[in-house]
Amino acid sequence: MKRIIDYCKPFAGMLTLMLCIKFIGTMMDLVIPYLLGYILDEVVPAKQIAPVFFWGGMMVLCALVAVFSNIFANRRIARISTDVVKKIRSDMFDKILSLSASQTDSFTVPSLVARMSSDTYSIHNMLNMTFRAGVRAPILLLGGILITLFIEPVLSLTLIAILPLMAIIVIYVSKKGIRLFKTKQKKVDRMVEKVRDTFTGIRVIKALSQVDHEKDSFGEINSDLSHSEEKANVTMAITPATVTLCLNLGMTAVVLLGAIRVQSGHATPGQILSFTSYFTIILNATLVLTRIFIAYSRGAASAERLSEVLDEKKDLVVLPPTEAEENGAFLEFRNVTFSYNKNIPTVENISFCLNKGGTLGIIGGTGSGKSTLIQLLMRFYDPDEGSILLEGRDLRTIPAAELKKCFGVIFQNDFLMADTLRENVSFGRQIDESDLKAAAESAQALSFIEALEDGFDYALTTKGSNLSGGQRQRVLISRALAGDPEILILDDASSALDYKTDACLRTALRENYKNTTKIVVAQRISSIRDADLILVLEHGKICGMGTDEELSESCEIYREIAQSQMGEMQL
Repeated sequence: MKRIIDYCKPFAGMLTLMLCIKFIGTMMDLVIPYLLGYILDEVVPAKQIAPVFFWGGMMVLCALVAVFSNIFANRRIARISTDVVKKIRSDMFDKILSLSASQTDSFTVPSLVARMSSDTYSIHNMLNMTFRAGVRAPILLLGGILITLFIEPVLSLTLIAILPLMAIIVIYVSKKGIRLFKTKQKKVDRMVEKVRDTFTGIRVIKALSQVDHEKDSFGEINSDLSHSEEKANVTMAITPATVTLCLNLGMTAVVLLGAIRVQSGHATPGQILSFTSYFTIILNATLVLTRIFIAYSRGAASAERLSEVLDEKKDLVVLPPTEAEENGAFLEFRNVTFSYNKNIPTVENISFCLNKGGTLGIIGGTGSGKSTLIQLLMRFYDPDEGSILLEGRDLRTIPAAELKKCFGVIFQNDFLMADTLRENVSFGRQIDESDLKAAAESAQALSFIEALEDGFDYALTTKGSNLSGGQRQRVLISRALAGDPEILILDDASSALDYKTDACLRTALRENYKNTTKIVVAQRISSIRDADLILVLEHGKICGMGTDEELSESCEIYREIAQSQMGEMQL
């Protein structure tokens, strides 16, 4: 909660002013029952109409001040609550973008989505309820008790006697509610994950006629979430029900004792009427406080989840710069070993050098560690052992902004936005029209883009589903080339291209991007045969390294892949 309080501090001045206005309005609410009792006991017996109208007018004036002050303050407070949560969402979004890949894996994407949406909504409800009623309800409660002590001390003891019991119930249930709501939010994460996976694979689900299976699977998760939510809500429902019971029993005792005291001459009807009015005010204030505690229980659980993300420290720290080594290599891996689970190495003892402008080809079976090398190169993760050098500088000493500018990359499962082709290629980098066309031409995409009715202004649907697989890959390659990167990474980026288009792409890259260092991860031998250096990976280790000619003679795995794809004669 300390983190949420810090977000409220910039609005402290305005909040204080609004709370002062609410204080004035609340005091007006407390004055009205006292004036009513005064009119009944003092003004009416005098049998003069003018004082009745005067004090009645004062009651109306107090009511108007109370209404308009609360309306004005509540409107401003609602805006402040919205601004606080807006800032929280903005900082959450910035923080999520700054998380390393391992931190994102730890939180999981569905959990981060739930925290950005469901948890911030709970915070908004908590702040709105607390700011709007957190001052008014306690003042009505305490003020009502103090005034009833002044009006009728004996009857007030009945009320004071039940307050400790109500406090114990509220505190106990609230503490238990925080745990239950936190558990519920974790199950919300699970449901978001299921929905996300289902929507991503909706075509496969329909193609394999697994709609009913997915419905059943979602039904189990939904039922589990509903049960958890029901348990939390039922637990929190104990508070208002118990408090109402205590207060109603207290009201019954007040009425009975009040009747006895009026009959014995120790109290007046006006005092009893005022007392019951204040008792009703206290009842309503107490019920509002229980709702605040319920909102607080939800909000506290969500605040803890948000703080876990916001307080997460960077794990990819930039080390102090060191003197660059002059070994002639532009890119070098030195005995690099890495494991996602810190147990079984995903890649082990990887070492190679690549000159500037050269081409590195990486090939191997599924799960051999090809994409892992790319993620280590882009410093999404740090190696467990060894080091990676770029122009003689350890990657860990290069600031993230400087490092990322070096790369143009297409990943295996890359994305296209629901926007124009122009925006998808430029990607907010303010790239000139001529450079866009040059990148698209090298990526073999310009011909089909210009054939579209709107050209670069053609609007794509979500994930570029109104393009073919090959067209999507060519647009993605255009995006990578448009920034004129020092290092171009193609991670299985030509798998949807036909052999002719793939050959034209390789020729264009060789002719138009001579100074760009290219790293090609591929399943097809033809995509990497011309590379200056080829790595053959198996189970995370290098089982072959060299040119196509050298590997064809020395590496059995490479020769088997080549034979299976091109045949003995072609090889």
